[in-house]
Amino acid sequence: MIERYPTKKIYVGDVAVGGDAPISTQSMTFSDTHNVAATVEQINRLHFAGADIVRVAVPDMEDALALKAIKEQISLPLVADIHFNYKLALIAAESVDCIRFNPGNISDKGKIREIVKACQERNLPVRIGVNAGSLEKEFDNKYGSTAEAMVASAEYNIKYLEDLGFDNIKISLKASDVERTVQAYRMLRPKNNYPFHLGVTEAGTLFHATVKSSIGLGALLLDGIGDTMRVSITGELEEEINVARAILKDSGALPDGLNIISCPTCGRIEADLVSAVGEIEKRTAHIKTPLNVSVMGCVVNAIGEAAHADVAIAYGKGKGLVMVKGEVVANLDEDALVDRFVSEVEAMAESTES
Repeated sequence: MIERYPTKKIYVGDVAVGGDAPISTQSMTFSDTHNVAATVEQINRLHFAGADIVRVAVPDMEDALALKAIKEQISLPLVADIHFNYKLALIAAESVDCIRFNPGNISDKGKIREIVKACQERNLPVRIGVNAGSLEKEFDNKYGSTAEAMVASAEYNIKYLEDLGFDNIKISLKASDVERTVQAYRMLRPKNNYPFHLGVTEAGTLFHATVKSSIGLGALLLDGIGDTMRVSITGELEEEINVARAILKDSGALPDGLNIISCPTCGRIEADLVSAVGEIEKRTAHIKTPLNVSVMGCVVNAIGEAAHADVAIAYGKGKGLVMVKGEVVANLDEDALVDRFVSEVEAMAESTES
């Protein structure tokens, strides 16, 4: 496991964020929030996809007033996303589990004080959501749209909330490119112990968002930075959670399910490896126990990888071996290997969990 920066633990509803809590994943609905049925349907989709927290946009009073009905019908913690109109936060605070405000478009101290007061009264956390595309003028004028400007905005607003006696805070520093995002989080991390919400904003469609988020969020996670995260994708809601969980797993930040090691396709492969790995992925998707499994298509790397895997297939020509902890447990025809492999994986997962 990666050693994470020690951070203050806060609670968004019943989900702990920071401290020793697992890194949580979240997403955001795209329905009109005042359409209660559509918003609840999307939140339920995210729940079943494995999201821990959900955020909804609150651009007007009709949306703010709908939050109570939404909250009554969902099980995920609910975050209200507030821009421009601070009064919407005051209404939202009556129903939600966290308020996110953007200091770039709510910068008046009196308005922020009212938001903080509403959250203090209900013990709600506040996310200071700094966005490179909407910085306060004084920081944008001084630094430009840079990581330094994002950090300056965050520090200014953190201090103001602290001066009000409020420290139930989490922070995000999002830009639409990887470099500024990573720089900002790395710059701010040593300066306070508040939990960080990670994300590369406006990251694009599934392919580009996956690449950007894997580089940016993966780099930060490997640094021990990050307590909750969203992968922003122009596309289906569930994909945000799927990619986020994959980044957490493959960075080592949150072991979850199988780490499938399979060789790249090349001229040495002596089996239908693509079909075999695809079938194994489907048949083992329910397994959440962290295990390393290897599916290799030729003798060059197969035995070496298998020796270090919990369960492995080493394919040969028309036949192959199934190995458990480096020991051969079966020498079978190719068409029988996947069945035996899956049964060994399921047995190991069951014994590990019991």
